[in-house]
Amino acid sequence: MKTLVNVARFHLVDRVTYAALPWGVLAFTFVVNLVIAAIVPTQNGYYTGAVSSFYFILLAAGSISLTRGLPFGMMLGVSRRSYYLGTSLLVVLLCAGYSLALAMLEGLERTTAGWGNQVHFFRVSWLLAGPWYETWLTSFVLLVCFWLYGMWCGLVYRRWSLPGLTVFFIAQGLTVLIAVIAVWLSHSWSDVGTFFSSPTALVLTGILAAAAAVFGVGGYTTLRRTTV
Repeated sequence: MKTLVNVARFHLVDRVTYAALPWGVLAFTFVVNLVIAAIVPTQNGYYTGAVSSFYFILLAAGSISLTRGLPFGMMLGVSRRSYYLGTSLLVVLLCAGYSLALAMLEGLERTTAGWGNQVHFFRVSWLLAGPWYETWLTSFVLLVCFWLYGMWCGLVYRRWSLPGLTVFFIAQGLTVLIAVIAVWLSHSWSDVGTFFSSPTALVLTGILAAAAAVFGVGGYTTLRRTTV
């Protein structure tokens, strides 16, 4: 366990990637949307969805969290398994704290009636709009999902370079395409619509948690055969 903690602390030396950049981008995006809402008022409220920028920044952070420091970590005698698990520990801890902060900001947004101008920046209809603990849980799972997927993409790139990453994305696109064709041939669009419209946010959170587990296992499997 001590080795895993040391790996997590090793990553935190880069505070720009893991703290300053995500929150800096989010703060800038937030201010921009407040200004836009003030210039272009609306009667029905201003729904931005721009909080997603935070998730995509962490996806980018995940893509470099393993590939950049792995050679140095192995020079210090850290195994691939320990390095991956230590990085995953950091992911879970940071995402837990970050998602709690996002839930608190969403609560403050409600209390201030959308920052005094009906701006819904941290509140996302249906997905991040429940009690604070549901918002925290969903946001936590989303952050972990994005980060682990970014880690997997980074490892695929390190192992097979750009051609491998391209094939990786194409394979995912083909999987989606096959699913769409299967639904089309079976005339099941109404069932699909019912499935995606009926689940609650917590049900979707469970599905995303399963996806995060797949991303985590996929990344670990890729890392075991990655050259340094």
